[in-house]
Amino acid sequence: MTLIKSISGIRGTIGGKPGEGLTPIDIVKFTAAFGKYITEKAGNKKIVIGRDARLSGEMVSNIVTGTLQSLGIEVIDLGLSTTPTVEIAVPEEDAAGGIILTASHNPTEWNALKLLNQQGEFINDYEGKEVLALADELSFDFSEVHALGRVIKKDTYLERHIEKILALETVDRDAIAQANFSIAVDAVNSTGGRFVPALLKALGVSTVYELYCEPNGLFPHNPEPLAENLKDLSALVKEKQADLGIAVDPDVDRLCFVMENGEMFGEEYTLVAVADYILRQKKGNTVSNLSSTRALKDITEKHGGTYYAAAVGEVNVVTKMKEVNAVIGGEGNGGVIYPATHYGRDALAGIGIFLTHLAKSGQKVSALRNSYPSYFMAKKKITLTPGLDIDQLLKSMEEKYKDTPHSTIDGLKIDFEEEWVHLRKSNTEPIIRIYTESPTQNRADLLADKIIGEIEAILS
Repeated sequence: MTLIKSISGIRGTIGGKPGEGLTPIDIVKFTAAFGKYITEKAGNKKIVIGRDARLSGEMVSNIVTGTLQSLGIEVIDLGLSTTPTVEIAVPEEDAAGGIILTASHNPTEWNALKLLNQQGEFINDYEGKEVLALADELSFDFSEVHALGRVIKKDTYLERHIEKILALETVDRDAIAQANFSIAVDAVNSTGGRFVPALLKALGVSTVYELYCEPNGLFPHNPEPLAENLKDLSALVKEKQADLGIAVDPDVDRLCFVMENGEMFGEEYTLVAVADYILRQKKGNTVSNLSSTRALKDITEKHGGTYYAAAVGEVNVVTKMKEVNAVIGGEGNGGVIYPATHYGRDALAGIGIFLTHLAKSGQKVSALRNSYPSYFMAKKKITLTPGLDIDQLLKSMEEKYKDTPHSTIDGLKIDFEEEWVHLRKSNTEPIIRIYTESPTQNRADLLADKIIGEIEAILS
């Protein structure tokens, strides 16, 4: 069993002993801490919740709802929803904050509480530490029976989210409809199975092939939208001769595409393509995290803007975007953050902008992909053993490459002349992530394997 307490929330595997897995006791403790903290800070007692379709979702939702009620907090329950939809709902409901019940790309045995502030954005480092400290203190004052919070269920935010996307100046429904796209969708049997087809219909896409779109929580494959997990979608695109395949993760904040030939567009290039179209409409700055492709920098500078890098983590990217007034940003895992909608990764907004770009380009998806600088990434990991001193390990690697340009603002990133490697401890899993990028896939893989070998030599 695994329980990971971080500044952005609590994530773990369902079951086990309290403090070792995500048990009802842990859910109550952290929900109560967040509820008390965020409502006192905002000055109102209303919190929005929503969940993905994973098997534990209803159970976790019931516990979260009851806990918030016991604190006298009004709960706006969106039910089966998406992370970006809850982010939109929080400020529209004038709520103190939000809780999204999803473990994102993690397998079915995981669930999590993702915590939002009054703006519908992830809580920051300071706020997260305050919540964790409050959870440890257990100093809650629960409400008496006549002061319990009420629950209001709302199922209108799917339509509201779609309305916001259709209203964007950078989304052209007529152009998309006239392109007469045929699109295959893999929603890994979570809430994207409702939200993505509904959006496509609203955008005028009449031919949609649904694959794993029943939101029953029975993930048919690893839910992370990576090439090795999307073979069925690739086969469906080729079988139906579709123009495009779309895949999202269980909470619909990550987005990737399959080209008409069945090959991957590349999750790193989701943000690149969307940013390319946005920058064609409005010159400005962009932001992505240190583990994202340098192709975004190339595209940004081509359009006369400035690219900035942020530490990994959505809250860090958003903070940097606000600091430099970026017009578009996100993460190379298929996360698009478009401030014109809200400051959060939003696969639905990404779909609307990408399809507009594709329709107006008049190109096949593969031709659009070939128009961008070509880089290749390897994304590997090493599982951590108990007691491993990760900081000392990174210092040892930094010393080894002290004469090579490098950054330590988030783990260790080493910039070679034509390639780079980024080493960092995951915030959500007990692993070290090792990302590399090079002009060819073979070189990216070789660099990753070389670094892994050096780490293993240090550990031994």
